[in-house]
Order: sequence, then C-alpha cells, then structure tokens
Amino acid sequence: MSLGTLTKAVISGARPKTLAAGLVPVWLGGVLAWKLTGNFDTWLWSCTLLGALCIQVATNFFNDAMDGKKGADGQNRTGPRRLTGTGEMSFGQVMMLGVVFLTGAVIFGAPLVMARGWPILAIGLSSLFLAYGYTGGPFPLAYRGLGEIFVILFFGFIAVMGTVFIQTETWPHEAILLGAQVGLLSAVLISVNNFRDREQDALVGKKTLAVRFGPKFSAGIIWLEIKLAAFLGIVWLMQGYPLFCFSSLPVFVIGMRIIWGVLTLPPGKDFNKLLALAALQLILFAAVFHVVANSFN
Repeated sequence: MSLGTLTKAVISGARPKTLAAGLVPVWLGGVLAWKLTGNFDTWLWSCTLLGALCIQVATNFFNDAMDGKKGADGQNRTGPRRLTGTGEMSFGQVMMLGVVFLTGAVIFGAPLVMARGWPILAIGLSSLFLAYGYTGGPFPLAYRGLGEIFVILFFGFIAVMGTVFIQTETWPHEAILLGAQVGLLSAVLISVNNFRDREQDALVGKKTLAVRFGPKFSAGIIWLEIKLAAFLGIVWLMQGYPLFCFSSLPVFVIGMRIIWGVLTLPPGKDFNKLLALAALQLILFAAVFHVVANSFN
C-alpha cells in the first residue's frame, strides 16, 4: 500500500464527517467557561480538544475493526465503506491505528491531569477504556443497545462539564444543561446510523435499539432526541441567559427535515444525507451558541 493510499485509508477510517461530536462539546464548553468567568486558558483548551478528538478517532478505528471482524460492515454495507469489513486493511492494522490515537489521547491528557488532578484522571481513564469497550470487550455497549446512552453521557455531559471544569475548576449547573443539549444532538448521529444499518446489524447479532425495537421506535427516538434538545433551549430563560434560546433555531429547522426523512424514507443510502444533516445541525447549534455568547455581557 502506497503512502498516498494509506493516508487516504486512515482519513477515511477516522470518519471526519462524525468528528463534530468530539469537537462541539469542547468548543462549547470553552465558550461557556469564558462566558461564566471571563477567563480562558488556550493551552488547556487545546489539549482538551486534541485529546477528545484522539479518543473519538480511536473509538472509530476500534469500531471499524470490531464490526468488520464480526461481519457488521461487509461489502453490502449501505453506509460509507469501512477498512476492515472491505478488506482494505487487516483487523490488526486497524486496531493498531486505534492504539496510536489512544496514545495521542494520553499524551494530550497528561497536562490536563497535572493541572486539574484526579477528576480529569477519572474521566480520562473511563474514556480510554470505553473507546475500546464501545464495540469490543466482554460487554460491547454498541451491541447491547447502549450506544445512544454512551454518546449522551460521554459526548454530552462529561465532555462539556469536563471542559468547563478544566477551565474554571467548578461544576456549574449551566454546563449540565448545555451538556444535555449537545449529548442529545450527538446521539442523533448514532441513532440515524443505527436505523440505516438495522437489517445488517440484526444479521450479526448487533442488538442496537433499532434492532431491538424496530423502525417506528427508531424514528421515535430520533424525534425525541431532536425535540428535547430544541426545547431544552427554553431552560436558558430560567438560567438568566435568554439569548441562548436562539441556539435551538437550527435544531428546529434542520431537525424537522431529519424527522421527516426518518419517517418517510426507507432505511438505506438516503439516510447518509440525513446523517450529514445531523452533523450540520450540531455544528450550527454550536455556531449560534458561540455568536450569541459574544453578543451580550
């Protein structure tokens, strides 16, 4: 395999279109911390972002390897091609890529642990373990219908609250609200993905929520995730930040298109467009939140 081909394969396996789920919570955690305290440590934030992205990319590679080994991502996959399932790279090679990025997460996480101590160590160790445990180990979360819960917890609450703590050394209640919104919008990505892959996942024993409860339930979960994330914006009124309600506008607009799609389109390649819309929804939510945070004191 040439260097160019290898580079292309690594970029593909990292799943760049999904990286919004790792970027947004750190981005918005930094914005919220600055809004609450007026302080912002660029070095610690940069380490947080790079560490979070490394963990997500490692998770993606482990997911690629484990799903490919178990037959979940074969040649007939309707979503983007996977390295292991198509034979483009071996199981061992993809696993090694996961280890490389997990090592990167440890390197970037070290300054955070030194600066903030055991809370960050606890978050880091659990994140490192679950990067593999999402699809590997004796109790793979994705194969037990716990994928959405994992995303809401780690890509929402823990990522946002952890970022705010690194910046402020506090656990403000505003971070809980923001973490809930980010986590729900991130979960839309995994829910759309699992809805699309429901039939193939069922064949290999990957018991996602979509497999366990069927298409109507899957569409209902996506509807609930989007609606909850949008209407939680109203809670910002009670927190004394009324303009943050406007961050829900992209969710109402794009979310309606996603909901319409999962209700009317047959699961398949058309769902790839819905997946892209879910990522756009998350990014625009973050962009509006950032703009609003800079527009008032």
